[in-house]
Amino acid sequence: MSLNTQVIDSPVFERLTQVEAELSYLIPMVEKPVNYTYEPPPGIRRHNGQYETRKLPIRNAREISQNLSLDREGFAFVAHHSHVRDFYDDLEIQHVYYPEAEQLLKEVTGATQVVIFDHTLRNAQRLQDGDTWIKEPVKRVHNDFTAKSGYTRARRELAARGIDHIDELLQQRFAIINIWRPITLVAESPLTVCDARSIAPTDLVAGDLVYRDRIGETYAVTYNPTHQWFYFPQMQPDEALLIKCFDSAEDGRARFAAHTGFDDPTSSVDAPPRESIELRTLVFYPA
Repeated sequence: MSLNTQVIDSPVFERLTQVEAELSYLIPMVEKPVNYTYEPPPGIRRHNGQYETRKLPIRNAREISQNLSLDREGFAFVAHHSHVRDFYDDLEIQHVYYPEAEQLLKEVTGATQVVIFDHTLRNAQRLQDGDTWIKEPVKRVHNDFTAKSGYTRARRELAARGIDHIDELLQQRFAIINIWRPITLVAESPLTVCDARSIAPTDLVAGDLVYRDRIGETYAVTYNPTHQWFYFPQMQPDEALLIKCFDSAEDGRARFAAHTGFDDPTSSVDAPPRESIELRTLVFYPA
């Protein structure tokens, strides 16, 4: 679809309420961006990219939530109750939340197979208090996978589970979808998602994400005035946001929906830190 095509039907789009907030974009660079997930050896910077902030409108998408599509905008909003009592209990997440999320994705996407391979908890206060396994919200525009690393990560995760016929599986259409859910009401650092149709391929910059045992690849994003940003204010624990981070299909469907946490100017100064959990999943569609 052409970037000149109106992203949202104009009359609806123009009446959506919005906030203005600063989003952090990568400044175009010659070398490949590199970001370490741990403290690197002496003399090596944690990341080599520089970022600029742009004050942009972020529109409240609650009014149009039923019209959003993973395959068109690259994200979808769902009401979804979870039976998890404690999202900080790793075993409960794996035994209760993973099966719930697998069923949800099958219902939403029509997938024949779902593989949940990763989850991340975010709570800046608990990280500050010493829970180093918890992370803080990311506040740089990014996408979790690239056209290359979508395949690389899928192959790695399938092999780790001893799944047969990996080559055959990866020849059919599959996607990597992030399920983002608040643990408590989001009053601070909400998530905003960019309509995938408003992102030009040249806005996406592949960068190395360096772990202690491997190197992944993610997209940083450079500023483009065509970008259209949306969020769902005051998200509750019984709501979830599905974000398309990769799609093997190259037929015009959304492949990469950039996203970032942001400082909401309407948040109270004493708002509690955002608590959220995100699952990364492989979704395999019918042949």
